[in-house]
Amino acid sequence: MEYRCLGCRRTHAIDELLYTCPECGGVLLIQDLEEKRKQRRPGQVWRKIFDYRRMTTLPALKGIFTFHEFIAPVIPLDRILFLGEGHTPLVLANPRLEERIGLPFYFKNEGQNPSASFKDRGMACALSYLNFLIGRKKWKNVLAVCASTGDTSASAALYAAYLGDQVRSAVLLPKGKVTPQQLSQPLGSGAAVLEIPGVFDDCMKVVEYLADHFPVALLNSKNAWRILGQESYAFEVAQALDYDLDRIVIVVPIGNAGNITAVISGFLKLRRYGLISSLPKIIGVQSRHANPVYRYYLEPKKEKRKFRPVQVRPSVAQAAMIGNPVSMPRVIELVEEYNQSEDKQKIFVVEVAEQAIMDHMLIANRNGHIACTQGGESLAGLVKALAEKKVSRNEKAVLNATAHAIKFSGFQEMYFEDSFPPGFAIHPKKRLQNRPISVSSDPGEEGLPGSRKMSDRSYRRFIEKTAIKVTELLGL
Repeated sequence: MEYRCLGCRRTHAIDELLYTCPECGGVLLIQDLEEKRKQRRPGQVWRKIFDYRRMTTLPALKGIFTFHEFIAPVIPLDRILFLGEGHTPLVLANPRLEERIGLPFYFKNEGQNPSASFKDRGMACALSYLNFLIGRKKWKNVLAVCASTGDTSASAALYAAYLGDQVRSAVLLPKGKVTPQQLSQPLGSGAAVLEIPGVFDDCMKVVEYLADHFPVALLNSKNAWRILGQESYAFEVAQALDYDLDRIVIVVPIGNAGNITAVISGFLKLRRYGLISSLPKIIGVQSRHANPVYRYYLEPKKEKRKFRPVQVRPSVAQAAMIGNPVSMPRVIELVEEYNQSEDKQKIFVVEVAEQAIMDHMLIANRNGHIACTQGGESLAGLVKALAEKKVSRNEKAVLNATAHAIKFSGFQEMYFEDSFPPGFAIHPKKRLQNRPISVSSDPGEEGLPGSRKMSDRSYRRFIEKTAIKVTELLGL
């Protein structure tokens, strides 16, 4: 394998951790120098290998490295970290929700990864490769750093903690812009958590400076090994659908653009190796409050397109609240390759409102899902793509719920209490609000349950009165 620069097109050996091209500073992708040899093995054989491998008891080949030959075959099995990541379920929408949205679709529940987000896919690969280099080069006291809106820091800290004293973890977060649940995760894993004034883009600039001037291991998606690990999402979707991706639509929220890059790259790889015969349609989704990729593709003529970062505004889809995605050069390169491979447009980008993100998250979860705000963004994006005729009703969609809903429970609480600050531009719909109902009971002479004075007779009377009130409230 080798690094390939998307700027000057030079290649570099992978025996060092590179994040940008040493020659021109361009963004890197990793390519497999043995791809031609692997392509000589029929796609049906690769399918059989990966399908049978799902039965293995060897930890290194469970999870994302079920697809070891396609992800990072240079990493020996004894250096691979496996914390239970990967093979998250595809959950089909119930008939009521399918009818409401207008086509059948699944949520792929990435919140069921170890740190409760999709970031574990890329981190398992990046930290496994770092573990490999530590063993080979006898490095000691490695410092791993990342910028984060929450999920990346939780994942980086978790995997670094698994390596013990070999790796120290430091995460840079935008002060006041990470949910308490997400903040608790890197703290619990023992990472040094540094809160920086500003937004994610500012934290990322600081981390990039550290990576350029100091010997640190950068764990953001600028690290090309992260992209390789996240390709496993595409491999798993194809495997779960028996490698038949005809009329399948993949809906992915866009933040730092690493995830959509990996999804595109993963499906292209499956096509080159013959596991799939057609590429699925891909819909990238951005909030109006952080929409640089959407703005870029508003220009239909590629020669006139010019990427311009945007100033982000408050967003409930915090993982996507990024105005200057570092993987944008990868997106531009791979979108072009993807569309050209089938000689028609197969990748689209839509924009959704913050209101739609919250509404669709709650609609999904009221129908038995555990979608986070990014999952709500995906569902809102599917509805928008349908309205704009980018998706038809005879297709079937797979939506990326990037994290667990519990990580974003604070936004749900704000919705229910109608307490969003004006910058979010969210006005709750009463039919989607829900609050606890207090069932009060007048204390008798002996008080309420828990009182030392309460007799058995009084307690039975309290239970009966309370039950009657509950029946009235529930209409029994």
